[in-house]
Amino acid sequence: MEFQDFIKPELLILIPVLYFIGTGVKKIKKIPDSYIPMILGGVGVVLSSLWVLSTSDITSYKETLVALFTSITQGILLAGASVYSNQLIKQLEKKGD
Repeated sequence: MEFQDFIKPELLILIPVLYFIGTGVKKIKKIPDSYIPMILGGVGVVLSSLWVLSTSDITSYKETLVALFTSITQGILLAGASVYSNQLIKQLEKKGD
């Protein structure tokens, strides 16, 4: 299984975007590291929602629910992939020590 099996290919670009947002948030010393995944999840959902709403013809209640579900699940998956990428990079850097 690959990312494309779960994350829409058009949204894969958001993984590095969320990674860099997470890096920026980490530099803000007032925000604990434990909040970064939640922040990225929220940003991921918002950005996914923008994409879903701009590419969907929503004319019914059912289509609204599908768009909402898609936005939330894609945002969470993107945030998870971003945090996972961050951890991979950290572990690879550690291995060099």
